[in-house]
Amino acid sequence: MASPAHDPELPRVHRFLIDFHRRQAGRTADFPGGFAALDDAYAHSRGNNHALVTGPTDPEALPGRLDALLGHLPFRLLYVLNGEVAAACRGPLERAGYTTGGTYVMRHTGPVPAHGGARTVEAEALRGPVGTSWRGFLPDVPNEVIRHLVERRAARLRAADEVRFLASYTEDGEIAAWADLYLDREAGIGQVEDLVAARAHRGKGHAGRVLDTALRLAAEAGCGLRFLTADTADWPHTWYARRGFTPVSTVHVFERA
Repeated sequence: MASPAHDPELPRVHRFLIDFHRRQAGRTADFPGGFAALDDAYAHSRGNNHALVTGPTDPEALPGRLDALLGHLPFRLLYVLNGEVAAACRGPLERAGYTTGGTYVMRHTGPVPAHGGARTVEAEALRGPVGTSWRGFLPDVPNEVIRHLVERRAARLRAADEVRFLASYTEDGEIAAWADLYLDREAGIGQVEDLVAARAHRGKGHAGRVLDTALRLAAEAGCGLRFLTADTADWPHTWYARRGFTPVSTVHVFERA
């Protein structure tokens, strides 16, 4: 899936993402060209413990800086927003044992759908379904890891001015799919993240209902710029493309276990 050469809204998306990572973090540590976002309460969560390169940095010094900042963790995770910077850092990072990947930033360019019928719920309502989902993805990890992945949703409440957790229910009252919605009404930006359908209820339209609800709520909040992120190596980005999303950039991901 090719990305446009330039999207005028991309700087706003990047600023939103940078603010999201800083605000969600329990603590941050700056280095030349970026910062580490850390949260000791969720030490097993890569989403809460990583580094983000936001501008020019020293590629040769980067692996050592990551070791200094993330050395207390059993993993290293780095996001790089700029493609040219990522290309310059790839060699030093790969020599230091990092693998490479990517995440599409996808902007909603289609029509705003009708409300899908999903509900706004409290984080506690998602605890059981999210735990079951993560256990299915990670059957062999310790329970402490699953606990961190479930409870980290509490940190997301500080990641944006307005945070909503959305869920689609079955006729029997069971949560079948869910997602997070982050809104900045003043900036006119909405982000949809962590859209998941429970394994037992996939293929029944629940994920689409949650996504439609999120897009409608964002539009009603005055957010003309709506986006999400999707792994470049996994299938959901093709599903998002069919639902009106267009890739506008790639966030480059470097990881070492």
